Amino acid sequence: MFRVGRGGVRVRGLVVRLVSLVAVVALWWAVSAAKLVDAQFLPTPQAVWHAFVRANSQHELAPGVPRQVRGEQNYFLWEHLVASLQRIGIGAGAAVVLGPPVGFLLGTSRAVSAIVEPYLNFLRMLPPLGYIGLLIVWFGIGDTSKDWLLFLAAFPPIVISTVAGVQGVSQDRINAARSLGANRLQVITRVLFPSTLPEIIGGVRVAVGFAWTTVVAAELNNGIPGIGGLAYLAGQQLNTPLTVACIIVIGLTALALDAVIKWIGAVLVPWKGRA
Repeated sequence: MFRVGRGGVRVRGLVVRLVSLVAVVALWWAVSAAKLVDAQFLPTPQAVWHAFVRANSQHELAPGVPRQVRGEQNYFLWEHLVASLQRIGIGAGAAVVLGPPVGFLLGTSRAVSAIVEPYLNFLRMLPPLGYIGLLIVWFGIGDTSKDWLLFLAAFPPIVISTVAGVQGVSQDRINAARSLGANRLQVITRVLFPSTLPEIIGGVRVAVGFAWTTVVAAELNNGIPGIGGLAYLAGQQLNTPLTVACIIVIGLTALALDAVIKWIGAVLVPWKGRA
């Protein structure tokens, strides 16, 4: 019997993904080329690629009009993407910083948990579109309301994951540390935090993913530059190729963000998954 090493498994997985991608694109091209679906609803891969290239280059405002414009809405597509990532960095970044301490507080104090947890779950269940209007009233249509929306989307998953991690730590380990003379702070930093870190990383993955899916809602109003705002505006203008191009960019960026967080988790908690 031959044993396949990790390198072989990764290569095989990569080949399977590439074959799957080629098959999906080929099916997409065949359906659009056969005109089984109207081009307004399903543009061809060539049309989407043309929209992507146009959004990343200077071009004429209209055929025969010599005026040159930059990308779409006077921003290149990568500039729209960077603007959205900056909002994610501020909103979700604040949640990553504040979420674990709040989670530790709730996980170690039953009284605080009994008071705060119902409100946290209430916030977690609210769809972002349900309170984006209120945030705009409070903070205006600038980036402040968008940052708050992304923070509120990312904060509850991180806190809840941290609480679950803290409550999942064996009481015997805590008692053993205390019997050796560890104070409350040392128990948190030497026992609870390392034991809870895998759950925190998992919560961050969920939170950043949810915040990224909320970026379109965050950029519904005054979202230019922004990849979500551009996708929404392109849809309103029935520019389907550009809309699909934005959707693909949003999806690929989500995969990249998740891969980075997963890699950071593997670096911080290398013992996870090992016997």
